[in-house]
Amino acid sequence: MPNKATLNHRAKLAYNDGEFLTSAEARPLRILAEYLEPQRQLRRAGVQNTVVFFGSARVFPRDVALDRLHALENGGRVANPEQLRGARMAVEMSRYYEEARELSFLITRWSQELNRGSNFLVVCSGGGPGIMEAANRGAAEAGGKSVGLNIMLPVEQAPNSYITPGLSFMFHYFFMRKLWFAQPARALIVFPGGLGTMDELWEFLTLVQTGKMGHRAAILLYGSDYWTRTINFEWMRETGTINNDDLSLIQFVNSPQEAFSILKQKLQRDRVLRSAIRRRFF
Repeated sequence: MPNKATLNHRAKLAYNDGEFLTSAEARPLRILAEYLEPQRQLRRAGVQNTVVFFGSARVFPRDVALDRLHALENGGRVANPEQLRGARMAVEMSRYYEEARELSFLITRWSQELNRGSNFLVVCSGGGPGIMEAANRGAAEAGGKSVGLNIMLPVEQAPNSYITPGLSFMFHYFFMRKLWFAQPARALIVFPGGLGTMDELWEFLTLVQTGKMGHRAAILLYGSDYWTRTINFEWMRETGTINNDDLSLIQFVNSPQEAFSILKQKLQRDRVLRSAIRRRFF
C-alpha cells in the first residue's frame, strides 16, 4: 500500500492544475473554453440570433455630456479651450448614445412580438461603456435580454450594468470574441467609433464578402456624415480596390426609425427569420 508521503505527493488531475491551465501548452484548452462556455450559456438562455451593435466606448449619455460641459463653463475659472472643444463635441456625439439606445429598444420590442419567444432576436454588444452600454440599456428598457461580449484590456473595461445576468462574457482572445459576434449575428449596426470599431467592421465585411459566415448578415453604418468623412468608400471603388458588389454589403442610416425600417426589410429576406416574421406581419 502507498504510504502517507506517497499520497501527499500524488500528481494533480490536469484539469485541476492551475499552473498547467495558465501555461503556454494549455493555450488550446483556454481557446476552446472561450468557445464552449458562451455556447453553453447562450443555449441555456435560448438565444438563437443576435443583432450586434458596434461603436465607440467614449460616447456619453446626453445628460452626462451636458453635465461635464456645464461644469467646465461654470467652474469659476477660465476653462482650457481644448477641454471646452472636447466637451462640446462630446455633447454633439451624445446623440449617438441616445439613438443607439432607442434603436435597441425598437429591435427588442419587435423581437418580442414575433411569437417565437422573447430571445429569438437578441441585441448583442461589446459589453463596455458608450455605444455598447446604450445598446444593452435600450434592450433592458424594452424588457428584453441582451448579450455583452467584453474583452480583457490593459486598461480594465468593466461590463456595463445593463447586460442581462448570465449573458455577460469576458474574453482574453480577440478572435474568439469576434467569433461570438459573428456566428449568431443576423445584422450588424455600426455607430461612430475608433480603432476597435473599425477593426470589428472590417472583420465583419470580410467575412460576409467571402461567404465565411455561412449566412448573409445585414450591415448598417449609422451616421452617414461620420462614415463618409472617415472612410472614403467611393474613392476605394474608383481605384478598383472594391467594386459595386462590395459596396452593396453596407447601407447608411441616420435615424433609429430609418435603421429599424431597413433592418426589418432585410431580416424579412433572411431564410432563418422569414417564417417567424411572416406569421406576425403578413
